[in-house]
Amino acid sequence: MRRARIIYSDAEMTWLEQNREMIISDYHSAFQKKFRRPDVLLAHLHGLRKRKGWKVGREAGRYKGRRRLFSEAEIQWLRENCTLPTDQYAKQFNETFGRTDMTEAKLHSMRKREGWRTGRSGRFEKGRPSPNKGKRCPPGTGGRHPNARKTQFKKGQVPHNAAGPGHEWLDQQSGYIVMLVDEPNPWKPDQKTRPVHKHRWLWEKANGPVPEGQVLKCLDGDKANCDPSNWQPVPREILPHLNGRFGMGYDQAEPEVKPTIMAVARLKHAARNAKARRAEA
Repeated sequence: MRRARIIYSDAEMTWLEQNREMIISDYHSAFQKKFRRPDVLLAHLHGLRKRKGWKVGREAGRYKGRRRLFSEAEIQWLRENCTLPTDQYAKQFNETFGRTDMTEAKLHSMRKREGWRTGRSGRFEKGRPSPNKGKRCPPGTGGRHPNARKTQFKKGQVPHNAAGPGHEWLDQQSGYIVMLVDEPNPWKPDQKTRPVHKHRWLWEKANGPVPEGQVLKCLDGDKANCDPSNWQPVPREILPHLNGRFGMGYDQAEPEVKPTIMAVARLKHAARNAKARRAEA
């Protein structure tokens, strides 16, 4: 069934053409209010305007927000003053043009859509002091509130979990004992202590530095046993022979078998080095 065609009177057509530049929603509501035509929908007026080729006037340099139009003078003012803070931007615009419908959010959104730069990044630039630098909170507020002061550190107070020289713990990943010693930390100059592996620290105190190219190997397989007598320097290359993927399971072996496994690993390492020297010669 064909839809009935909408007929407009001459007065209605004259009004529609004269007010064609209105936003379509305002266009429809104003037409309904003036001519009381409940049969005319918003889509009817939009289609009529397109069929007639009536230009809405926004192609000739006029701007619009989501629901509002701006004149040439308003757009020029907005562009020239786009660096103002948002609250001043809206206040001065409304005062200049006698408008009350432009909120901070609307003008801020338009400024972003148009790509008008404010010159502010929102970050503190290098060398720029903080606006509250040197200012204290009023008594009883912020960090000076009684509840805040209860949990604040006092001058000279030491945290309850502070760890000094001699404090030690088990490294869950490596299985070694780590200890704090009373020496400056070379990686953190502001710290007066540094962490070390306890077994190596005690061994070097008793025997001197570990030879270059060698590492300390625990003889009984227990990394937590830090007695210097339980550690022996070995070439790093024999470690895969002891416990690697294709190693001989040194750490899991019985105590009476461990010396034999260590001797075999050292023999394999020596044989490999001898073969390499012959190949070079």
